[in-house]
Amino acid sequence: MKNTIFFSFLLTIAMVAGNVYGANETPAQASQPLKEAKDEAEIQDLKADQIALISEAFGHMLAQHIRTLGINFDVAQLVKGLQDAHQGKASPMDEMKCIEALTQARQQAFLHLAKKNLQDAEQYLQQTAQKDGIHSLEAGKLYYRIDRNGEGESVAEGNTPLIRYKGSFIDGTVFGASQEDDLVTLDETIPGFSRGLLGMKEGEKRTLYIHPELAYGTNGQLPPNSLLVFEIELVKANSAEGSTHSITSTQPAASTEKEISQNHPAPTGEAEAAIR
Repeated sequence: MKNTIFFSFLLTIAMVAGNVYGANETPAQASQPLKEAKDEAEIQDLKADQIALISEAFGHMLAQHIRTLGINFDVAQLVKGLQDAHQGKASPMDEMKCIEALTQARQQAFLHLAKKNLQDAEQYLQQTAQKDGIHSLEAGKLYYRIDRNGEGESVAEGNTPLIRYKGSFIDGTVFGASQEDDLVTLDETIPGFSRGLLGMKEGEKRTLYIHPELAYGTNGQLPPNSLLVFEIELVKANSAEGSTHSITSTQPAASTEKEISQNHPAPTGEAEAAIR
């Protein structure tokens, strides 16, 4: 655990460096076009003209990745540390002490975020429960709204419904959405989701509001104690055909993954490869 932050930072640098050189290129291969330039003077001029801009842009890249650690760094001191290290000055803290301090700070940030998200979730559900058209499946924990009525067969326990869905946080950030019809195994998904599907009729559209206790709590890849909002359309109440993709393995939407990592820092420890 003590090395988690250190290796996370090394991974940050490696990711940035990998983007610079390319996934399958060595530094020598990436610099080959420069070697083929007509005039060495042109290369020197290009570096002189662009080095300030490149330095600033690289700082932005580092900041975006460092932000995912979830620690409210003192940016001025962070810059000072970079400058001092570049000049060969000694660090005010040895490596192991720094790792321990970062680990503790990250854990505190995680607990603070978990507490805040839980408070926000409960307040949001209290307000939602008072709105017209809201139905309660468990007071204070699970609610739904019917956006379009359906007809025909209803989802029952033991069924494997075929659905389309979009999942978001209470701020509207989308963390996952179906790209095609998805087959759901009710006993393998989060309790709030499976319970919210029961009774849905084919063709029905429903919005679920799920308390963290019936979602992922402080586990998994999403921010701790996130209230989840799912917009669901039931294609078929019970189906053995369709995509084998499950809601239990939904990845953050590609277009919003970066936004999630910036606005909702990941929990302490290694994030799971998929939302379980």
